[in-house]
Amino acid sequence: MSAPLTATRAIGLVARREFLTQVRKKSFLISNSLILVAIVVGIVAMAFLGGGDDDRPRVGVVGTSGLSATLGTIGEATGMPLDLSELPDADAGRAQVTDGEIDVALVPGDDGSVTALTESDIDSDLSALLDAAVAQQAQATALTERGVDPADIAAATARATVTVEAIDPPDPEQGQRIILSIVAVVVLYMQILMFGMYVAMGVVEEKSSRVVELLLSTLRPLQLLWGKILGIGAVGLLQLTAYGAVSVGAALATDTLTITGTALGVFASTLGWFVLGFAFFAVLYAAAGSMVSRQEDVNSTSGPLMFVILAMFFAAFASIDDPEATWSTVLSWIPPFSAVLMPLRIAAGVATPLQIVGTVVLMIVTTALLGVVAAKIYQRSVLRIGRTVTWKEALGR
Repeated sequence: MSAPLTATRAIGLVARREFLTQVRKKSFLISNSLILVAIVVGIVAMAFLGGGDDDRPRVGVVGTSGLSATLGTIGEATGMPLDLSELPDADAGRAQVTDGEIDVALVPGDDGSVTALTESDIDSDLSALLDAAVAQQAQATALTERGVDPADIAAATARATVTVEAIDPPDPEQGQRIILSIVAVVVLYMQILMFGMYVAMGVVEEKSSRVVELLLSTLRPLQLLWGKILGIGAVGLLQLTAYGAVSVGAALATDTLTITGTALGVFASTLGWFVLGFAFFAVLYAAAGSMVSRQEDVNSTSGPLMFVILAMFFAAFASIDDPEATWSTVLSWIPPFSAVLMPLRIAAGVATPLQIVGTVVLMIVTTALLGVVAAKIYQRSVLRIGRTVTWKEALGR
């Protein structure tokens, strides 16, 4: 005699069926494999085209004077490292500039002057660096000729520094935080919308094929509803995890992304808020799907949900430049806007622990309340084949 089918086991069986049905589809496997490859290729291409040592100005110096060392020191100090090389004479420097092997060839003169050979013009920043290096080298030469050790002068001037104490120092990670914020918003928008529609389409498919009648002979409507939501949600979470892990891993491996702690924090918060955002909309999409009998009619009942998701998306993008704005802070407390605004605020580094915990609790409570309403709509509508059930009928007593 088989064991009785408990509610937990029933939901688990439905969830497992939904999960395996989705992940075994060839279209799912092929499309996600292509997307993962595209992510890696895109990040590697970005790192390759974004620069690195190849972007360093190539400067050749004739002779073995101390000018090369001075150029290297100033270049590193000013954040413009140079690719330095030694040239045997001015003719070799002229030939290498003509062939594009170097950008500038420096030819020191007997009187301390330096001639810079270039193809057409020198970048203003590079020109300023060259002027500073030549002036410093000339000063060091003059001091040495007068019996003064330039190292002593450098040590004395090094102690005479100005210490800057910023009241509100700039965030050196701000640029990458903005990029992570945009990525988190776009990914959440697409995942919540796509998998919410998967739930609605799945409900309609079972209803139109009358499979739901067979399933409901063994299961209760709530068990079928939550099993479907959990199964499809697990597929979305798996897909999002794969995208995020590959993206962050490739970005860190190619040095496209350097703020490891922030990147992992944004990744984790995006996964968490996907679960909350998906749960919020999945119960509503399931209810919307149960009200129609044809998949082409889903938009008639799920339209309002689409408008809400679009409003969330535009609100999040509007707050990227100023995530600490009052309206953005207030809106981030209101479900379901929390699902996209809070990951953005976390990525921007402006969300406090109290805000994070508070918005999570509000989101869970609101989703639970909506789940009760959606369950009633699902129970009243899923077995009604034929015309579309109106929201008024579905919500009626």
